[in-house]
Amino acid sequence: MLALSVLAIELSPAHIMVTGPVLTATPALAALTMGPKGTLAASATALAINVITATYNQAWGTEQVYGNFLGLFLVSLASIALSNAVRARRQSELDQVRRVAVAAQEVILRPVPSQLGPVRAASLSLAAEAEAQIGGDLYEAVQTPYGVRLIVGDVRGKGLKAVRAVAVALGAFREAAYHEDELAEVVDRCADALHREAAVPEAFDQETLLEGFTTALIAQVPADKLVVHLVNRGHPPPLLLHQGRAQTLMPTCPLPPLGLEDFTVGPPAKPESYPFLPGDRLLLYTDGVIEARNRDNDFFDLPKALERIPANAAPPDFLEQLHQELIRHTDDRLTDDVAVILVDRLTVGHVPDRRGTGH
Repeated sequence: MLALSVLAIELSPAHIMVTGPVLTATPALAALTMGPKGTLAASATALAINVITATYNQAWGTEQVYGNFLGLFLVSLASIALSNAVRARRQSELDQVRRVAVAAQEVILRPVPSQLGPVRAASLSLAAEAEAQIGGDLYEAVQTPYGVRLIVGDVRGKGLKAVRAVAVALGAFREAAYHEDELAEVVDRCADALHREAAVPEAFDQETLLEGFTTALIAQVPADKLVVHLVNRGHPPPLLLHQGRAQTLMPTCPLPPLGLEDFTVGPPAKPESYPFLPGDRLLLYTDGVIEARNRDNDFFDLPKALERIPANAAPPDFLEQLHQELIRHTDDRLTDDVAVILVDRLTVGHVPDRRGTGH
């Protein structure tokens, strides 16, 4: 805008005004906000305007014109150097914040054990490249007297408020998973913990209290039955890989996320059960996976990606290949955090009908 204003003045009867110093300052101003490429573009624009105005006003050969060119050249060099230094400093600060964020998440989100009772397991957690703030993704897998219980969830928002909610939800799950025999009660304990935390003065800001919620998917794999029980509270449905084909386990009775219990109507829903046979694989994930986009704005096709990965890959290798699929799709530019748990069924027992039933 500044350069265009100078051009308009120089091509008007007011060209007797001295505008050269204004153009000379253009690269310095650009260096503060536009980065090295933007600074270089501003310098080129200022140079082009100098050439146009000198030609239009027939000022070639005067000391003023050559002084303007010399000043613009020196200021441009200094501005590009300054812009590079500012960019490097900002990148260093961003990298430091990301390292702190990753370290904090690793403390809260411990890797799942490689084997838990009747299943083999692996987990994957990826931080978004577009954000330096700590995300609200959560996961856990524990072995209990009732079988292996797992949770994958996503707290709305980012930053320390989200971390607090993640810690509260995981703490409630780890405690309730061992002591509650009903899976629905485990979910309720997590919801109650989040409600209690929200009631603490100044624990959350007003926006979080009004709009905050947590999606969660809780699963149970009993040791004595070849089924998986699911309670889905507004979370993306898990995928079951059976004989190389991916099946989406959609809930027959959708439930609202944790924190939005006021929208629940009717009696409490019971967990839904699905066959989980030896050799089957179950994938629990957050929406950062299925909402990952490529340059054409296409979503990541998770079912097809799972079907492309060799069925004999061990869980950690399977998730690493899924990670590579995500990198290829997004050009290694995730815009949201990703959390994934994969479990393989190991033991043999009663084979149920493959239709979903109430628990």
